Amino acid sequence: MNTRLRSVLLLLSACFCIGSASAQAPKRMNSAEIYESIQKLKFLGSALYVAAHPDDENTRMISYLANEVKAHTAYLSLTRGDGGQNLIGPEISELLGIIRTQELLAARRLDGGHQLFSRANDFGFSKDPDETFNIWGRQAILADVVWAIRQWQPDIIINRFDHRTPGTTHGHHTASAVLAFDAFDLTANPKAFPEQLKHTSVWQPHRLFYNTSWFFFGSREAFDKADKSHLYAMDLGVYYPLKGKSNPEIAAESRSMHRCQGFGSMGSRGSEMEYLELLKGDKPAVSNDPFAGINTTWSRVPAGESVAKILTEVEREFRFDNPAASLPKLMQAYEHIQKLPDGYWKRVKLPEIETVIRACAGLFSEAVATDVSATPGQEVTLNIEVINRSAANIELRAIRLLPSGLDTAMQLALADNIKFTAQKKVRLPQNLSISNAYWLNESWEQGLFTVQDQTLVGLPETPRQVKVQFEARIAGRPMTWETDVVFKKVDPDRGEVYQPFEITPPVFANMKDGVYVFAGSDPKTVELTVKAGMPELNGWVSWKLPKGWRIEPATQHFTMKNKSEEQTLRFQLFPPDGASEGRLTPQIRVGDQTDGDETVYDKEIVTIQYEHIPTQTVLRTAGARIARLDLRKSGQQVGYIMGAGDEVPAALRQIGYDVSELKDADITPENLRRFDAVILGVRAYNTLDRIKFHQLRLLEYVKGGGNLIVQYNTNNGLLLPQNEIAPFPMKLSRERVTVEEAEMRILQPQHPVLNTPNKIGAKDFEGWVQERGLYFPNEWDAAFSAIFSCNDPGQKPADGSLLIAKYGEGHYIYTGLAFFRQLPAGVTGAYRLMANMISLGRSEKPAPVVPELPAPVVPAKGKKNKKG
Repeated sequence: MNTRLRSVLLLLSACFCIGSASAQAPKRMNSAEIYESIQKLKFLGSALYVAAHPDDENTRMISYLANEVKAHTAYLSLTRGDGGQNLIGPEISELLGIIRTQELLAARRLDGGHQLFSRANDFGFSKDPDETFNIWGRQAILADVVWAIRQWQPDIIINRFDHRTPGTTHGHHTASAVLAFDAFDLTANPKAFPEQLKHTSVWQPHRLFYNTSWFFFGSREAFDKADKSHLYAMDLGVYYPLKGKSNPEIAAESRSMHRCQGFGSMGSRGSEMEYLELLKGDKPAVSNDPFAGINTTWSRVPAGESVAKILTEVEREFRFDNPAASLPKLMQAYEHIQKLPDGYWKRVKLPEIETVIRACAGLFSEAVATDVSATPGQEVTLNIEVINRSAANIELRAIRLLPSGLDTAMQLALADNIKFTAQKKVRLPQNLSISNAYWLNESWEQGLFTVQDQTLVGLPETPRQVKVQFEARIAGRPMTWETDVVFKKVDPDRGEVYQPFEITPPVFANMKDGVYVFAGSDPKTVELTVKAGMPELNGWVSWKLPKGWRIEPATQHFTMKNKSEEQTLRFQLFPPDGASEGRLTPQIRVGDQTDGDETVYDKEIVTIQYEHIPTQTVLRTAGARIARLDLRKSGQQVGYIMGAGDEVPAALRQIGYDVSELKDADITPENLRRFDAVILGVRAYNTLDRIKFHQLRLLEYVKGGGNLIVQYNTNNGLLLPQNEIAPFPMKLSRERVTVEEAEMRILQPQHPVLNTPNKIGAKDFEGWVQERGLYFPNEWDAAFSAIFSCNDPGQKPADGSLLIAKYGEGHYIYTGLAFFRQLPAGVTGAYRLMANMISLGRSEKPAPVVPELPAPVVPAKGKKNKKG
């Protein structure tokens, strides 16, 4: 197979087989859905919607194009949303990107679109596109946009954001529009990124639009008054009788899949206008049809008219009570498409019509492994089922197990509603790749994931390797299709649950903690859980660690009889005498130390499970951040009220605090009084419904001598009025400082929070990750002391990152500093500052002057925070 064809097939298989690739339960289409799919077979037009993040897409527009227009529609999200926050669990960074990728795929399954990405990493909020391009690498991401257009071959491209308004929205937003605007003129030029042409071909879209909306004008009133004579108006509020839903209702269901961002939406009915501004290309002849004037029929394909004629007859004669009656003509159309010259629309329509044919026959096929995973070279057992639930003449001719090549030939007539089952044992090839999100397989820089294989760039998921191919004759004509091998089980609450079948290493190394922070010389216990990925496993563990650190014992042996068995090994980690930072990494070798096997395994396995997305298995390099720092603290007992979810409590335990995570019933005046400090997790005032009932108790706790530390909240979606969050007036804003190296100017050098028990200085703000902070207050009462001032380049100073007010006998502290990122990342200065905040009022003696920590090595902008 040539590389160009392989590239296109990878893209199309990833887009068309979302159900199996994601290990969702196989989709069972009803007659109305089959009929709509037949209509879609007749429309040969494609659209690409472009924006920056999961949640940026206009699901109304995507649903309208896919369901009303019947266009082949995709959403290109430049990032996977790695830099955001998570409202449903503790996952952040690349694990959050995994969740948001799957939420986008779930959304597309509802609105009918497909999903694409670039290699861009969401490094957090950016205030202008220049900063974004500096970190991403403009040419690299431009290449990805050109690649996506060449692969998808859209007739129309729609930008969600305006390329002409830098600085008015998130820098990623504007960057996505700029890149699509530039790419429009490059995709047909063979001199632009010529290396891509080994895998794809040039393509020129017809039109580029900007999808403007009222919120870009500030209000609906302003938009109503604006001149819209140059815009193309489209009513997206259409009702679909076959679905029993309006387009906005489908769009709301789709958007509601962005659960980790709290974007549940209420469906609406009735007319809803959307507007497109033509930026490039020829003008549509009809104002409400972006495809007007573009040939979207089978006549655009050489010899395609014969296919159109047959499909028109199929649509006209379709029987909702007997879809199988359409099979003879559908198979005739399928055969005609197969004989067409190779081209984009042939590759698009073949899998579409195969899906329709199987649905008309009620033809169900699956291959289920008896275990959720296997290692390369391992023997696996597959349970195969095929059933024809129609009176159609269907004969099963062969079953092939891929990539092993095991072939079972047969001539089996599939009688109506009589299932065929078989159990096959197959040994997997030794050269199978380990299952993982392909963009996480290699270390990467802050702005750009490392993907060496060009044909993988843009795919939402890694294509599955282990498949079963079915060959049959339907209505006398041959057809072949493939399905991914999956695993399924019965859940007591959810019933039948599908999971992807994974190819995994023979052993995993999971550390209990991701950070070990030492405030003194006493050792800490390091717990490593070794998990067997295969039966009859034995081996030994050693460690890589920085100079000056020591771990005992240096090695430990393990033996496990059964697959999935776990053994927890404990080691003592000793810090050096002085300040030091680095990484601790396990090294696992399988077999006896003397057998000469030098293969080192160092991957941890992370399982992400939420009901609205398929179970995700992620492999990452195991290890922990380790740091020895000069830190003193006063106070011991900390109460923590979790908000949207973070890992701050575990980080505080690392430096010796007794942290109690408080549930609703624990927030009583008597219980609060035992804590030296009570900390509210991120976005507590946005996410905890009962926080309004506890607020007076929390303020009384402060008044009686407690420290209340409130971490950042967004200024929209607050569950109680802003003037009730603090004991004194304070107004939250959208001010943030995104440059993590931004200077932190001290406004109150004598304030105890900077002096007791640790002396806080400039060194404590070196090595921060992703950002300084977000959603700072921009107005506050004179009772507050503003401790720091900071700003991004070219921005006015923001002084609300840390506000402290004396209230009664205690202290109320509000901070937008991103402790929820810094503490799990092992940023030593963040630990020292947090210790001072917790200690506030507990010790009034200033700390002795101690030598400042050596500055961590910070790579140049855009070349930092390597991960993998």
